[in-house]
Amino acid sequence: MMTEVNGAEHYEVLIIGGGMVGSAIACALGQQKIRVAVFDRLQPEVFDKSQLPDLRVSALSYASEQFLRNLNAWQHIEQMRTCPYRRMAVWEKLHLPGGKELDKRPNQTLFDACEIDHEQLGFIVENRVTQLGLIKSLQQLETVGLYCPATIESMSFSEQNSSITLSDGRTFTGNLVIGADGANSQVRQQAGIRLDYRDYEQQCMVATVEIEGGVQDITWQAFTETGPESFLPLPDIDGKSYASVVWYNLPENISRLMKLSDQEFIDELTRTFPIELPGIVKLHERGFFPLARRHALEYHKNGAVLAGDSAHTINPLAGQGVNLGFQDAACLAEILIEAHKAGESLGDSEVLGRYEKARRQGNQLMMSTMDAFYHAFSNDIKPLKMVRNLALGLAGATKPAVKEVMKYAMGISGDLPSLARKK
Repeated sequence: MMTEVNGAEHYEVLIIGGGMVGSAIACALGQQKIRVAVFDRLQPEVFDKSQLPDLRVSALSYASEQFLRNLNAWQHIEQMRTCPYRRMAVWEKLHLPGGKELDKRPNQTLFDACEIDHEQLGFIVENRVTQLGLIKSLQQLETVGLYCPATIESMSFSEQNSSITLSDGRTFTGNLVIGADGANSQVRQQAGIRLDYRDYEQQCMVATVEIEGGVQDITWQAFTETGPESFLPLPDIDGKSYASVVWYNLPENISRLMKLSDQEFIDELTRTFPIELPGIVKLHERGFFPLARRHALEYHKNGAVLAGDSAHTINPLAGQGVNLGFQDAACLAEILIEAHKAGESLGDSEVLGRYEKARRQGNQLMMSTMDAFYHAFSNDIKPLKMVRNLALGLAGATKPAVKEVMKYAMGISGDLPSLARKK
């Protein structure tokens, strides 16, 4: 698995962060017999099928599913739980002069997987379930070492030989350090990589609720001037049905919502959200997080490279954050595997530059698109409101365009790494 050099344990690649993106990169490299060490501070809680759904979930695209299948992780994820969604609806809430919401929606766009001959658009999966599935896969690889829990005391980077020291005194060296340690990346900070950082004016509340009517197959998002109101279906557990509701709003409104009693929150949710919201039986958990856009000015420096949230965080309007992270992981892994076969040093700036060239433009485009949606819909400017609703209505009525959007969002079309394609 590893060798010892001058008292330090040596691997070819050291990955800081064993979450979804870091574990995916480790699996991809380990499958090609590249020696990899993964370090993380916390071990995810063991899965129990009777547990309530976690608060943090992701909408995994078709491309992300294929990537996870190619890493032999999807089989483990399926054995735990997933919730396929087959339809997705998007509209802006419109009101009559007296304040009553319109019943009819000429501005609604509906995406339906059957229109492109697919069983589903994607899957809603708890982040912990995805992480556990990947960990089970990497634990079966002889060339991958998982060190968790582990606290990193110090790091040093160079293109030829980087090192990290843990709080227990153990030292590890490698040809490359990968930062997959999230938005507040220690690797990014230590490498001296600066950020383009912008705060959004909204915050995002997420709540797990028990619902009436059985498991749903649709996810929807209704835009309002203070932010979208979204619904994500979750799998049934022990005969009960659940959903994740996502409520974007101004910071002062989120603060007020967090202070409400469970029943008061349910009442306000029912009053405010669209009529499509199923009956809420019980509130199980709620939390919130600020929204910020981050983009690293460089993806690599001095033998360290960033992937996923370490490199970029995006407005979560379309739930593309983890899917972008998996595209980073697939692309970086492929480039490193090719370099390894060619005998190149994995920490070489030329090798890592190929990854940045391949990923920066696509990530920037998605970030700019989500920013455009955010600024276009988070206001009540009458001319802009007219234009955006006309655009939504035309989009919903133009089936070929809807099909192409579905294919691109799912990762069926577009320029994707081969690891994220069906084999």
